[in-house]
Amino acid sequence: MTSEQDRGSALVTGGSTGIGEAICRHLLDAGYDVISLARRKAPFTHDRLTSVEVDLTDRTATRQAAQEICAQHNVLNVVHNAGIIRPALLADVKLQDLDYLTNLHLAAVLIIVQEALPAMKKAGYGRIVNISSRAALGLETRSVYSATKSGMLGLTRTWALELAPSGITVNAVSPGPIVTDMFHELVPADSSKKTSLAGSIPVRRLGTADDVARAVMFFLARDSDFITGQNLFVCGGTSIASLAL
Repeated sequence: MTSEQDRGSALVTGGSTGIGEAICRHLLDAGYDVISLARRKAPFTHDRLTSVEVDLTDRTATRQAAQEICAQHNVLNVVHNAGIIRPALLADVKLQDLDYLTNLHLAAVLIIVQEALPAMKKAGYGRIVNISSRAALGLETRSVYSATKSGMLGLTRTWALELAPSGITVNAVSPGPIVTDMFHELVPADSSKKTSLAGSIPVRRLGTADDVARAVMFFLARDSDFITGQNLFVCGGTSIASLAL
């Protein structure tokens, strides 16, 4: 039987709200030591939770934070969840938004995994889960979001091939419409659009942060060592049907 110490600590980006907070709570419930790396401090405390505030679009600050965390914790699990949307139709897309989301969705996880990799290789064990999006399949007003979330899938497959001989798995979870604060910034909680959107989803409901967290926990499990390079849609069936927000 593998001890909790053997599976190491878990670093979660964007762990202060929404899906990231749910992932942190599920990890804590499962006995992990958890580090939340986000712009804001986690909204709750726990004996096994460390909350680190950093702007993940700042490559230098991200590298410094990742180095310090990996020096203090045996990080063998990385969940890259931090993300924003920046919606715009093609004619209105700003290149600075592309730069911003590239740093947040792609550069940040590259930096963090580079810092955690020596410990993972030494342990002969590691789990990396990237939170992509159903929007990677395409969605109106999501040019830079879908592009960078698609890029995360490319990283996932490439790293899976490179790291498999070291006992490290790399997978992705792609959520569909999930009710979080970010969702309500686009669709108000009391809007009729929320009800109509739920009705358009094959399972006839919107997703929750816990739906996504459960999928992440599956990929993080030590027994999931024969699964790597995969992308799991947690989207109520919208990956096989049309979706209009």
